[in-house]
Amino acid sequence: MLENEVRYGAEEIQVLEGLEAVRRRPGMYIGSTSARGLHHLVYEVIDNSIDEAMAGYCDQIEVTVHADNSVTVDDNGRGIPVEIQPQKGIPAVQVVLTILHAGGKFGGGGYKVSGGLHGVGVSVVNALSEWLVVEVRREGFVYQQRYERGAAVTELKKIGKTKTTGTKITFKPDHEIFEELEFSQETLTHRVREQSFLTRGVKIIYHDERTDVHKEYLHSGGIKDFVQHINRNKTELHEPIYFEDVKDEIMVEIALQYTDSYVENLFSYVNNIHTMDGGTHETGFKTSMTRVINDYGRKYNILKNGISGLMGEDIREGLTAIISIKVQEPQFEGQTKTKLGNSEVRGVVDTVVSEKLSTFLEENPSIGRRILDKSVTASRAREAARKARELTRRKNVLETSTLPGKLADCSERDPSLSELFLVEGDSAGGSAKQGRDRRTQAILPLRGKILNVEKARMDRILGNEEIRALITALGTGIGEEFNITKARYHKVIIMTDADVDGAHIRTLLLTFFYRHMKQLVEQGYVYIAQPPLFRVRKNKKDNYVFTDRELDQLLKNIGREGISLQRYKGLGEMDPEQLWDTTMNFDTRTILQVQLEDALEADQTFSMLMGDKVEPRREFIQENARQVRNLDV
Repeated sequence: MLENEVRYGAEEIQVLEGLEAVRRRPGMYIGSTSARGLHHLVYEVIDNSIDEAMAGYCDQIEVTVHADNSVTVDDNGRGIPVEIQPQKGIPAVQVVLTILHAGGKFGGGGYKVSGGLHGVGVSVVNALSEWLVVEVRREGFVYQQRYERGAAVTELKKIGKTKTTGTKITFKPDHEIFEELEFSQETLTHRVREQSFLTRGVKIIYHDERTDVHKEYLHSGGIKDFVQHINRNKTELHEPIYFEDVKDEIMVEIALQYTDSYVENLFSYVNNIHTMDGGTHETGFKTSMTRVINDYGRKYNILKNGISGLMGEDIREGLTAIISIKVQEPQFEGQTKTKLGNSEVRGVVDTVVSEKLSTFLEENPSIGRRILDKSVTASRAREAARKARELTRRKNVLETSTLPGKLADCSERDPSLSELFLVEGDSAGGSAKQGRDRRTQAILPLRGKILNVEKARMDRILGNEEIRALITALGTGIGEEFNITKARYHKVIIMTDADVDGAHIRTLLLTFFYRHMKQLVEQGYVYIAQPPLFRVRKNKKDNYVFTDRELDQLLKNIGREGISLQRYKGLGEMDPEQLWDTTMNFDTRTILQVQLEDALEADQTFSMLMGDKVEPRREFIQENARQVRNLDV
């Protein structure tokens, strides 16, 4: 055996007992140890309570964030069983909290349907918590047990009597595991609200002791209320359409509503789990919608004037739909449970939509006509967009072989090493072109404000010169032709002035990327540059600061005597060297990656900021006015 050879025998094979595997590889169970993974712990505990609600045994769940960032989830369900589990010889609640794949969700005995499908939920929370205390109210008594880092440190004790039932779990995430321990109130309340929509008639109470915020969510209308909530910033064309049915032990619930927008919003759930990547239930819905609307249009002779049939994308323009199904044995593609694979679900959803929607349209001809008219208009616009594409191709506008004349490209041909700066105005564009690293940094100056794509169909979008230049420079195509593998840059950096106009241009660009190149955002290609607000010069030395607070702190440190203070109103005021030093230099700059944490929240925000309705925008400004900093009007 060589001296430095690593031995690999039976004794090197490690067996991780109990929850040790979870603590060793937490990312395998909760995705990451960042803020996303931290919040996932709360979701897992809430999901257990939701499962009790879906089974019909719970109608109230209380979520409390304590001052020390510990969390309590308390429900009035049946309570986790406390009797001795025969296989392990310890209380059933201890089995559930300390052994992976243990619980009432296997074999169909405890739950018909559930969200915690892998049976790892609460045991993983226990493993990744500094401490966890469980209280069970069951059969007239209150039982309590404490755990530390996944291990029981007390016996299960009877601590009192009660006339209620339920489970209360309090836990504090482990600082040895997580990069940060601060829970986001916005993230948690969004999740709680979403679950209340999906679990009709269940009250979910959220209380945050850190801010003394108290909110209650109860939606007797379920996903019908959900659709109205999503569309609250849009102009609706009709009241929400709702139907439900059960076929082959699969429960299907669907709510849909059209608005005058040009965006399709389809959100699907399986046993209350958001299936972000769709699956067979979405396929069944889309197939049936296309067939039903086309059949209706032909039956009443609405499809004419050369339109032989509508495509799915025409029919779904302006549609907001929630698909929620309950299935006993869901099969998900991938461990993250984001895409449903059950083949039988497609046929069931197709049949339910076909039967229920056809009946609705027959009974509500005015709504049917409105939907058809919108779909026909969308079809004509799509055809106009196709002709615009062909025309621009003939002119080589959308072909990457002919790049926009104002693009100063970089010499690097590896997209992963290349950056594209989208710069506001020719003046700043000139400074950026001179100050950049020509090897890896490309510059595309944008004149004025690009088109607000929230209020435009594809034919108008393709007719906008600035957008065409942007599409060409990126090389990905747009809409159906979008292909992220053709991206010419893996960093697209929005660099605008730190004033109102700059913020508006930034929002217009983000709206465009989110609506028409969503994968760029999802895969982390989009960034926002952070140029400084002030230059403070003292003794021929320049200091750059980015906020008023930083300026105050700097002036305290260096004093006010003998300083020269310049406030930058725009990037064009910086010379190339200053722009490089402050905003473009890899070693000193700050750029913020745009991350899509929640597609639903993003959709509502863009609709509110860039849509037609003024009132939601006014309310947003009034609510957030006190938080505004560095406003330059």
